[in-house]
Amino acid sequence: MLTLGGILVGHFTFKIETVPCPATDPAAGTGCTLVTQGSPVYWPIGLALAYTATAFFYIRRSRNRGVGTPVRPYILTGIALVGLVTATEIWSIRHGMPQPGEQLDFWGLHFDTASGVTRFLERITGNATAVGLPLLVLSWVERSRTLLLLTAVYLAIELVPLTTGWAGIPFTSSWSAVPRFGVPGVLLLLGALGFALAELSRQRDAS
Repeated sequence: MLTLGGILVGHFTFKIETVPCPATDPAAGTGCTLVTQGSPVYWPIGLALAYTATAFFYIRRSRNRGVGTPVRPYILTGIALVGLVTATEIWSIRHGMPQPGEQLDFWGLHFDTASGVTRFLERITGNATAVGLPLLVLSWVERSRTLLLLTAVYLAIELVPLTTGWAGIPFTSSWSAVPRFGVPGVLLLLGALGFALAELSRQRDAS
C-alpha cells in the first residue's frame, strides 16, 4: 500500500514548468520542460511506519504462539535504511533539483542526469534498496524460498526501467508515476494475498 500510495503523492505534488535550456544544446530552443513530483517526507515517514507495523505484527504473533521470533535483523535493517533515505532526502532538498544541463549532486559525487549510469543509480538507491533489501533479510529470517522468489521478481522490476510509453501515459501527465509504482505495488499486494491465503490454509489444516 505504501508503494501504491506513491502514485497519489506523485499526482498531488506534480509540477511542470518551462526553464531555460542549457547553452550546450542549441537545438533544444529557448525553453525546456522540467517535470518534478514526489514528496521528500513521504518515503522516510512511510517506511518508518511500515517497519514499525511489521515489527508489531511479528512480536504479537510470537506472543500468541509462545515462541520467539528472529525479526531483529529485519528491524535493524529497516532502521538503518530509513536513516539513509532520510539523509539522502535532506541532501537532495539542500542541493535542489538539477536544471537541464546541470549534473546531479549525489553525496558530493556529480553525475550526468541523462546517462544510463545515473538512472540505474537512482533505481538501485530507491525502492530496490529501501524495500527490496529488507525483504531479502526477511526471507532469510523466515527461511522462505517463496518470499525469496517474490523478492527477486520485485528487484528485477525495480531495476529494469519502466517507461510510461507502454502504459500510454506521457511524462507530462500527473499520473506518470503509475507504471513506476503500480507494477511493483500490485506485485507486493498479490504476494501478500498469497501468503495470507497460505496461512489460513495451514490454520484450517491444524484445526
